[in-house]
Amino acid sequence: MPVFYSPVPENLQMGLAYMGGSVFTNNRTGDSDFIREQEDVSVVNELVSHLPLQMLLYFNMFYFPCWWFAAVFMLEVKFYYLPGYYQALLITGMILFTVIEVVRLYLGYIGNLEEKTPELAAFWLLSFMFQLPVLLFFLTDEGIIILPLERAVHSLYLFFLLAQILASFLALRTMTQKLTLLFHLRQFGKVDNFRHTRMNPAHGLPYHRSVLPMSPTRDMNH
Repeated sequence: MPVFYSPVPENLQMGLAYMGGSVFTNNRTGDSDFIREQEDVSVVNELVSHLPLQMLLYFNMFYFPCWWFAAVFMLEVKFYYLPGYYQALLITGMILFTVIEVVRLYLGYIGNLEEKTPELAAFWLLSFMFQLPVLLFFLTDEGIIILPLERAVHSLYLFFLLAQILASFLALRTMTQKLTLLFHLRQFGKVDNFRHTRMNPAHGLPYHRSVLPMSPTRDMNH
């Protein structure tokens, strides 16, 4: 004689599943594969954007115009007191610094917010390989007649730049670790399953999946 089960309301199913998960969370007889799968899901969906770096970029974006106007004003004040080669160096340095700074800030925003490793790596390279040496030249070479205001604005910009280099390095390391894990998960075909499965936000069970036996009539309808 066939046995039929009455359908259980979905909210009751979710409540029972949540209660069972709360009671048996630390049970050693639990399914360790399921626990590891939930950890993998959390890693795949984890946001690795670096908040301190984003804050530094935000303030840098507002400080850069102030720095630029102050630097240009100081350059105009002392321009005719400088030798010809220093005049050429400062003009070239200011033009290149301005253009690269706009590109650098854009790459930093895109790379950090959208978690794009190539853009963030380019941001780090531009900061460390070009902007830092040019700014140190503006700040340390006494032959260019460093004025007090110039020293102050360059020092503050140097602080921003060094902090961004450190923060972007940490963000790159975190993103690289996540990409490495995603690569290994993709070898087993798990990433697509994690992204396309609709997961219950409370305890990770897919929606419309019952933990109790369902009636044959409902199975035939589905």
